[in-house]
Formats: sequence, structure tokens, C-alpha cells
Amino acid sequence: MKKFLAMLLAAVMVLSLVACGGNDNAGNTGDSGDASGDTIKIALIANTTGDNAEYGISVRNGAMLYIDQLNANGGINGKQIQVLEYDDKGDGVEAVNAFNLAMEQGITAVIGSVLTGPTITLADATYEVNMPQISASATAQGVTQIDPDDESAGIRTNVFRSCFIDPFQGQTMAHYAADKLGATTAAILYESGSDYSEGCMNGFVEACEELGIEVVATEAFATGDKDFNAQMTKIAAANPDVVYMPFYYTEAGLAITQGRQAGLTATILGSDGFGSIKDYASAEDLEGTIYGSGYAPGTESVAQFEADYQEAYGEAVPNMFAPLAYDAAMLMCEALKAAEEQGLAAGSDEYKQAVIDAIASMSGVEGITGTYAFDEYNNPEKSVAMIQLQGGEEVFTEFYSFN
Repeated sequence: MKKFLAMLLAAVMVLSLVACGGNDNAGNTGDSGDASGDTIKIALIANTTGDNAEYGISVRNGAMLYIDQLNANGGINGKQIQVLEYDDKGDGVEAVNAFNLAMEQGITAVIGSVLTGPTITLADATYEVNMPQISASATAQGVTQIDPDDESAGIRTNVFRSCFIDPFQGQTMAHYAADKLGATTAAILYESGSDYSEGCMNGFVEACEELGIEVVATEAFATGDKDFNAQMTKIAAANPDVVYMPFYYTEAGLAITQGRQAGLTATILGSDGFGSIKDYASAEDLEGTIYGSGYAPGTESVAQFEADYQEAYGEAVPNMFAPLAYDAAMLMCEALKAAEEQGLAAGSDEYKQAVIDAIASMSGVEGITGTYAFDEYNNPEKSVAMIQLQGGEEVFTEFYSFN
């Protein structure tokens, strides 16, 4: 039976790739016009080549795993989900070009994009036509909020995400430092000019002020820097209880190594960009490091997903973006089901609005990365998986929420 199911899933995946015109940026299939009949057309836009393609590939694989499984089990009320795949190469213009091509094919929803910049550019385009959109990985406030500095500007009511936003991640780590570690002093190293890094940092600073944690040092570096000795020497001299580093694992591994060499003994804190950091610094230097993630590997809630992913792609789940994309696809398909149950025509304005309304009103929807509800900014409300480096391994310790 297991062999038969594996063959069935593989066959469905092959048919999906054939249907999507070879998986390139200009890929599209079928006759143009509104989705109808036995299929519901959606677009999947991700950066599967170029810089940071590992994120885009994970998103693509996670989303397609859910959709392939759904289709193999009969789809939605007997209709198959037809996925038009596009590679935006991490570029906003490419993302919008892909969306326009998908619009010509009569799509009724979008999953994507992956990186924050292209996702915001894509969100501007989808908002103009009220196209349902969900991202698994774009964490900046500006994805759903038209102007994060001006709440009166409102939100893109059609855009959602399955991941946490940047300020929330920073706030979570500050609360965790106070609640669980008893920290009273903190230092910060962040990447100047990075929306992700600065957004997380701002949330951390805001929460530290509320909690009475004194920020004793704040240091920055430029994108592409590899030498953090000067910054880490200053931070070590300030002797903080914790050091918050809201940036990605490659630079974080270097910074932590250089910090330990400078005599830093503080507990290192990170956000979801730390996923896979175990491969970028020594186990000794990383020991005790803690970061917040949207994914709790090895837990009961994700065991079946991990097994299915291994079987489908021949490798272990690489990072949190694949399970977040699986959940993003699940949320979108649940909303598509709600629109189908109203008897609306896929691709119509009424259908798209029904999909948007269904996501916005979700509460208590079980995903593999948490139980979903959405706040007034279309951001998910769910607990954070805390990951600690122990003996060179990234180990899930608990779900944490400060609300």
C-alpha cells in the first residue's frame, strides 16, 4: 500500500510539473480565460533560482506537497487544483510579470512570493485587483500594511501570511529573555538597511523598554560584511546577559564565532533567520544559543509531514519555510473550498472575495506549524517554537507565547 501511494503521489507531481510548462518563470498552461470546469487555477510564485534560492525551493516544495496530496485525495469537491508555477528569481519586477502572465490564464489565487521585497511588490499588484494572496515567508509589516508608519493608510485586505512578522519576533525574544532567562541587560547586533533585521530589532527594543531590560550596546554591520570583530569586541566589553542578533545564519555564525573569541559569554538570541545555524559555527560556540522559529522539528505535529517530505523529495525537511508553505497552501485551499461551497464561479470577483473573507475569518484552524487565526493586519496569531542549540544540534524546547 505504501509503495502504491508513493507511486500515486509521484505521478500526480509529474502531471503537475507537465501542467505548469516546465516550472520556468514564463510557465503557464491550458487555455486562457477564467478557471472553470474540473480545475481551480492558482499561481505559485517563488525564487527557485538565483540568490537565496534555497528558500524559494523549500517554499515551492512545501506548497506543492500539500496540493499534490489534496489532488490525490480528490481535490476540492472533485475539482483539481491546477498550479501555474513561476520563478521570480528574487526580483519584484519578475514577480509582477509572473502574476500578469498568471492573470491571463485565469487564476483565482496566488501563493507567494518568498523574499520580502518581491512579495511587497507583488502585493501592490494583487491588491489592485483584489486577488487572494498568501506568503509563507515574507515577514515585513509592509507586506500586509500599506504604510507601517501610518496606520490610517490601512492594509492590503487581500494579502495574508503563514509566518510571523518581524516586530513580533523581536518582541517575543525580549519577553523570553526576561521571562525564561531572567535577563536585565541586552546588547544588539543587526544588519543596517535590512527590513527584516531592523524590523526585528525595533520590536526587541520596544519590548525591552516595556520590560525594564537595559540595552547596553547596539552595533550594526552592512550587508555583505564578514568581519564583526570590532562590533563583537564592544559588545563583549559591555558584558550583557543576552545578545540579540536578528539576521541570517551565515553572518550570525561568523559573528558568534568572533564574539566568543573576543570573550563574549552572554546567551545568544536569534529569530527565524537562525534556522540551520548549527552548520555555520562550532558546537561549543553555539551551545545555549536560542532562537524563535515557526517550526518545531521532530515533534508529533510535524512527524507525518516530515515523513511525506522525505518520501516526495528524497531529503529531510531543510528549514522552516517548507512547513510554513505547506500551511500556506492548506489555508488557501481551505478558503477555496469555502468559496466552492457557495457555488461561485472560480475566477470571478465574487469568488475571490469569498476566498479573502474565508481566510480573514479563520479561527482555530490546525496547521502543522500551529493553530491559526488572523489579527486585524492579516497576520497569524500562534505560538513561537523555541529552538536551542544543544551539543551542536538545533533542539525544540517549547512553544512560547507572551500574549
